[in-house]
This record gives sequence, C-alpha cells and structure tokens, in this order.
Amino acid sequence: MLRKRSAAYVVGALLVGTAALGYGLPSASAAAAGPITGLGGKCVDVAGASPANGTPVQLYDCNGSAAQTWTVGNADGSIRALGKCLDVTAASTADGAKVQLYDCNSTGAQKWTASNGALVNGGSGKCLDVTDRSTANGTRLQIWSCSGGTNQRWTLPGGGTPPPTTPTVRNLDDPAKKDVAMQLVSAAENSSLDWRAQFSYIEDIGDGRGYTAGIIGFCSGTGDMLELVEAYTRTKPGNVLASYLPALRAVNGTDSHAGLDPSFPRDWRAAATDPVFRAAQEAERDRVYFNPSVRDGKTDQVRALGQFAYYDAAVMHGYEGIRAIRNRALARAKPPAQGGDERTWLNAFLDERVIEMKKEAAHSDTSRVDTAQRVFLNNGNVDLNTPLVFAVYGEQFRIG
Repeated sequence: MLRKRSAAYVVGALLVGTAALGYGLPSASAAAAGPITGLGGKCVDVAGASPANGTPVQLYDCNGSAAQTWTVGNADGSIRALGKCLDVTAASTADGAKVQLYDCNSTGAQKWTASNGALVNGGSGKCLDVTDRSTANGTRLQIWSCSGGTNQRWTLPGGGTPPPTTPTVRNLDDPAKKDVAMQLVSAAENSSLDWRAQFSYIEDIGDGRGYTAGIIGFCSGTGDMLELVEAYTRTKPGNVLASYLPALRAVNGTDSHAGLDPSFPRDWRAAATDPVFRAAQEAERDRVYFNPSVRDGKTDQVRALGQFAYYDAAVMHGYEGIRAIRNRALARAKPPAQGGDERTWLNAFLDERVIEMKKEAAHSDTSRVDTAQRVFLNNGNVDLNTPLVFAVYGEQFRIG
C-alpha cells in the first residue's frame, strides 16, 4: 500500500493559488467577450448599466447591451463588464452572499472557474446562483453551495457551454479516466503526475512497513510486494528478484530488511527496466486495488469521482479498509443504489475516510481529500472530467 514519500518533488505542477481549484476559464490568449446566459435563457446583467462600485448583478432579458457584455478568460481569473469585475460582496463565503460589480482587485472574491457548466467562486468554492430559482427580470445573483441545479448553469462567451444534458457516462476503468486516477494518486504519493516514472522507486520511508516500492507502493511488510514478486516469477522464472522470495516471505508482517539488504533495492531498480515486471506491477495494482474499488463503485452507482474515492482509499488503507470505511458511512447516508443522493453519500464516505486517516500520524494530513476530492465534489465534477486543478500537501497540480 502506498505511503507518502519523504522526498518532495513536483513534476507538472502548476503554481496557482488554491483559490483557483477546479476547472479553468479560457486562457488569456483565448479571452472572449459576450453575454453569459443562464436560467430561462436570460442574461447576467449589471443593474441600470451602472459602473458604480456595489451595483447589483442580476438576471435580465438578453438585450445585447454593454451591461451584458462580459469578458472571460482574463489572466487573473476575473469576469469583467463595464471596466469592472464580477465580485462577491464583502468577500463573503456564506450561502446567499450577493454578487455585485466592483473595482478589479485580484482577490478570491473576483476569481471564477468554469466547472461542468457552473461558475465557481475562488474565494468561497461556491457557485454563481440565481436566487430562489426565479427567472423574473431583476432577480439578484448570489453564491451558493454547488448543487448542479439549472439555476447554477451558465453558458459563457467563446464556446464555454455546459455539457450535454445526457452526456456519455465513462467509468473510472475507461482508459482516459484510469490514467487520470493514476496521476491523482501519484500526485499525492510521489509529488509527481508522472506515475509511470515510479516503477523503479524503492525506499523505506520509516512507516513500519519495510520497503515501499513501485507504482502503487507495494510494501515488503504488508504482503502485496510478496504477491507481486510471486506473480512476476510465475511469468518469468529466474528473474532478478526471484531469489528474494524466501526473504520476502520471512519479513512479511514486519519492517525487517533481513535477507533483503544490501542488494534488493538495486535489483528492484534493475527489474523495473523489464517490461514483464512493469506489466506485473500494473496487473497486481488492478487485481488488488483498482478493479475491486471500481466494481464496488459501480455497484453503489457512483460515477467516476466516487469510484476514484474508493480506489484512493483502498490504496492507502487496503481493500478491507475501504470496505470498513464504506460500512461506517452507511450510518450517515445511503449510496445511489440504495436510493440515496450521490453527493450526500460521497460526502459521508469522505468524512469517514478523513476520520480513518487521522488515526495514523503518517496520514494526518488529509489534503488529498480536502483540497482535491472534496473540491471536485463541491464543484459538481462527479464525472472527474479534465482539466483538473487541485492541491495536495500544499503543492498545486493540473491534469489536462
């Protein structure tokens, strides 16, 4: 099972503030200006076309005026009209905080990211929302916890349209989704998105599990490393690691290196150049962790994000561990297969995952849940669509 490495390095990290978590708006080079349309086909509008600070932003019949011409894709993440910025009043993070026009100041209250048709405010993590779902002219816009409702869906200028009403559902075992899952785990465990660079990794990170190695952190003290080398040897007898099988059996369940030192790390790295060993690592990862987690996610009728939450928990706590977490979550909520709401269920599961992580000092930093999985969920990205911008252990990453 994987454990966070002692060495910290970043490959593919994107140095952005945590307020920018979620999907990005078009880049500055792709900035576009035009109306933002939403509920009832109406437009985001500056009341009275006034550029004064504090002017309410509302829903109104589309009329092509400057008060409805918004520029998106600005380098600072802002959305602008009449020379000023779309702003959350007093930088509030509370549900129901009203949105206004204000001098641009690059604060989180003026940063917005597009996510599955929603506009998520960087300062609060909440969505641009039509108050009370009203389509009446003059209805104030506000921020509210993201729900995926029609009153939080917006069509942006420059092609930033919401996804189809009935998108193709792709589970985590879709090849593209699976690669995203591997990158997410590698970011948390290796400080790198390049999970394929980890076949040769081996280190004792002092967590009581002996050597941790390979793409999924197979451990000499927990049995999965032994099973991997056994599988490799069945496929390729006489490989460079086969001679260590007696020692791996002897140290299983301990942190001992007896019979492994001093040459085992060197030979592991040598084996990692063998395509057969690489294939064995992927096969064991899938057999022990990935496939059972995705299967259970499908059974519970959660989509790719939920399936990933199960897989990431299995990686850290073992498959039996994720089952225990799930069983405790059942006291809080029900999965969709049992008539529950998917978002409520996943929040309950993640709550129990955090509780489990905090039981062990090595896992007390729960940011892989708090500033990654939970952010995707709050943004309504249950299909785990890219691009994904997220943080783990304070390091920023982008996938896609």
